[in-house]
Amino acid sequence: MTHTLTIIIPCYNEEEMLPVSSAKITEELTRLIDTNKVSAQSCLLFVDDGSRDDTWQIIEQLHEKNPVWLKGLKLSRNFGHQHALLAGMSAACGRSEMVVTIDADLQDDIHAIEKMVDAYNEGYDVVYGVRSNRDTDTAFKRQTAALFYQLMRKIGVEMVPNHADFRLLSRRAVAALLSFKEQNLFLRGLVPLVGFPSAKVYYFREKRAAGESKYPLKKMVQFAMEGISSFSIMPIRLVRNLGLLTFLIGIVYMFYVLVQKMSGNTETGWSSLAMSIWLLGGVQLIGLSIIGEYIGKIYSEVKRRPRFIIEKNLYSEEQHHHESTDTTHSI
Repeated sequence: MTHTLTIIIPCYNEEEMLPVSSAKITEELTRLIDTNKVSAQSCLLFVDDGSRDDTWQIIEQLHEKNPVWLKGLKLSRNFGHQHALLAGMSAACGRSEMVVTIDADLQDDIHAIEKMVDAYNEGYDVVYGVRSNRDTDTAFKRQTAALFYQLMRKIGVEMVPNHADFRLLSRRAVAALLSFKEQNLFLRGLVPLVGFPSAKVYYFREKRAAGESKYPLKKMVQFAMEGISSFSIMPIRLVRNLGLLTFLIGIVYMFYVLVQKMSGNTETGWSSLAMSIWLLGGVQLIGLSIIGEYIGKIYSEVKRRPRFIIEKNLYSEEQHHHESTDTTHSI
């Protein structure tokens, strides 16, 4: 018995890439269906994350040409890559026994999907796509990525190194993931928390075929900070320890000043005073900014706003009704 697969593809300003990626992924899906790896009811689900170009128009054209295998969701605005993935998984959960999430840039190896399906058939609920190389990255990006994974491991966050958002999830794994109600999503850290049997599939990562990367350095740094602050209070503890260290240095310095004064070696000047003010001021500002980051997350969580809103649905009318009455308000 074959199982239904939905391949979820988040899209943000991907008008250059979609014609290429849709054709290649459809070809791979056709092969999986022809070899009885997956059910003929399987499909591709493109999630337009508030694109400003012609991405949605292209998705509509693809759906018109092949309404059975090519589906689409249009979010009302740009909610972010992680929320777009969640929207696709929420829509597919009731229809598919398994979902695969993959970016539209075709850097992830679509042929690895077959290995993921094989692992699913062996009883694994979560199958991670793991890069066997980072040759397409700059030396700076490779080094910072390694440091990031080391840091996350040290603060107790379970992550799969060199794994992005290319993965397979079973229906029950998706349902468990949807039960997490965080507004601040970091799926690479959340998925391991689901538990269930997991496996890894290694693949060779290619260069982007067209268009520009949607994750420049600024977004990568923001994404890393999101991951750290979403799963650990380590930065707050770090500031606490820094404050204690500064306090101890101040005590030692106070005794040093008293000894110098008693021995008559003091001189009028502002250097030491200015350095102390700058040091303490910097520590205070860093501490306030980190604490403010966590307060901001609390603020966004307690408002309980919808994590995504679907404007148009080419998945199914029945599923559209479910999203309108349930997902928008409860997800």
